[in-house]
Amino acid sequence: MSADADGVAIRARGLTRRFGKLVAVDHVDLEVPARRVYGFLGPNGSGKSTTIRMLCGLLTPSEGEIEVLGLRVPAQADALRPHIGYMTQNFSLFEDLGVRENLEFLAAIQGVPKAKTRRRIDELIGQYHFGDRQKQLAGTLSGGQKQRLALAGAVIHEPELLLLDEPTSAVDPESRRDFWEKLFELADIGTTLLVSTHLMDEAERCHRLAILDRGVLVADGTPHELTAQLEGRTFLVETGNPRAAQRALADVPGVLGVAQVGNTLRVLIGADGATPDMDKALAAAGQEAGLAAAPPNLEDVFVAATHRGGGEERAA
Repeated sequence: MSADADGVAIRARGLTRRFGKLVAVDHVDLEVPARRVYGFLGPNGSGKSTTIRMLCGLLTPSEGEIEVLGLRVPAQADALRPHIGYMTQNFSLFEDLGVRENLEFLAAIQGVPKAKTRRRIDELIGQYHFGDRQKQLAGTLSGGQKQRLALAGAVIHEPELLLLDEPTSAVDPESRRDFWEKLFELADIGTTLLVSTHLMDEAERCHRLAILDRGVLVADGTPHELTAQLEGRTFLVETGNPRAAQRALADVPGVLGVAQVGNTLRVLIGADGATPDMDKALAAAGQEAGLAAAPPNLEDVFVAATHRGGGEERAA
């Protein structure tokens, strides 16, 4: 198994999934480069989980074509399975088994040769810092420890591709930082990683990322490429009454978003080239404020990419 001649580990064309009348994933074209951390960013219900389940053969697309590590999915999903790892946001190991027992069980399930199992588990125990907790029941571990154990279990068979669905949603920032260091270590040894998230600081860490909204791929590029597209469209407003200033700016034509960050407002405007008359709106509301251009960030990219009207029903 390997990436194709263009260095692409996952390629999808027209990927679509319907649940009755609900279109959960809508004609998505996707290319995930090999040996990189590729982020899937989107609000809850944007179709990230549904897409991941189709990519690894757990869910059959309604339309479209998928090729993963040179194999067609779902037709060759059984052949693909030994070469991928899959980690969900919910801890799925056995809580009444110890750390080492969980890894032994997963090694057997994944077909790791018995002659190799002990050495492989010893490696993971060391790499994921479980040396003094090998017999501790998984159910008594902290959130961050459970997360590390789940990751160790997902890579016990040394997969070429690792799919992670919101893996850090329930852990503290320090544990998330440590977890991401492990992901980059995996990329360094040649693993391709697809990570879904709705957290901006995680998206910023990715080599490349896609943004999904209501099942539609609305942006794709490196974090730098995506933020560069918003140059000239983001501003900071310094004011003594940010709540009143926010209300004054929210309905100004051409303003896409106004977010309070401490005592400052962050404003995103539209892409038509016209700068909204924000000074006039603030003055009309009796607000004295300083307005200055600001460099765009990924949160601005997210707001711009997902700014669409309507309240269509969403899927997972």
